[in-house]
Amino acid sequence: MCAAPKQGQKLPAGVDVEKETVLTGQVNDSDGTPVAGAFVRLLDSTGEFTAEVVASPTGDFRFFAAPGTWTLRALSSVGNGDVTISPEGPGVHEHDIVVKK
Repeated sequence: MCAAPKQGQKLPAGVDVEKETVLTGQVNDSDGTPVAGAFVRLLDSTGEFTAEVVASPTGDFRFFAAPGTWTLRALSSVGNGDVTISPEGPGVHEHDIVVKK
């Protein structure tokens, strides 16, 4: 199957990736199909809820956070999934989340 490469999200004007820590990615099912409308939660290193966004129609999400250890958790009708990440500094850190029943 042929497809265009993932294009990612365009960052808002004025975002300085030399100073900002951006956590971004896509929610997908186990077949790699994007999951629109998933609730994506940002949890801190202790598991405490920090923020939540709704994934775009293409399954994309984005958070601005500090360096450290974070869990990205996706909740959807297709299933749930999470990934733990540890960005050590500023920049764009891409991490997809696979959801399963």
